[in-house]
Amino acid sequence: MKSKGIGAAAFIVDKEGSVLLVRHTYGRLNWELPGGGAENDESPVETALREVREETGLEVEAHHMTGCYYAPGNDSLHFVFWCKQTDTCAVPVPDRAEISECRFWSPDALPRPISDWTVLRIKDALAGKRFELPTPIGERIWLE
Repeated sequence: MKSKGIGAAAFIVDKEGSVLLVRHTYGRLNWELPGGGAENDESPVETALREVREETGLEVEAHHMTGCYYAPGNDSLHFVFWCKQTDTCAVPVPDRAEISECRFWSPDALPRPISDWTVLRIKDALAGKRFELPTPIGERIWLE
């Protein structure tokens, strides 16, 4: 039995309230929240942090979850985390392999092409949707 796909993205805003988006070098060359698919033995939070680091070079920390989405087309779950830069002076730099550009955009003037789903995730985060981060658990201990 194949398990569901897991993906995660980071919602990052600068001090002006603009949201960080990355532009893909593949597919529709679209603008997107930094993120991607989880690797084996990686939590959704770890996925989002790794993807931000790989795609933009930024170090961020997750503060809370702004949404969890299910895509029946590919049977996947996708988590979005409100993240903050650990170094507020750092500037995002595209990796040039998967990402051609990184920029902060006003939520009122998002770039094109962009998917309706990306816009929905941005609106949900800005609307104040807030969920606790997933709680890591250890190996099960069986009580008898």
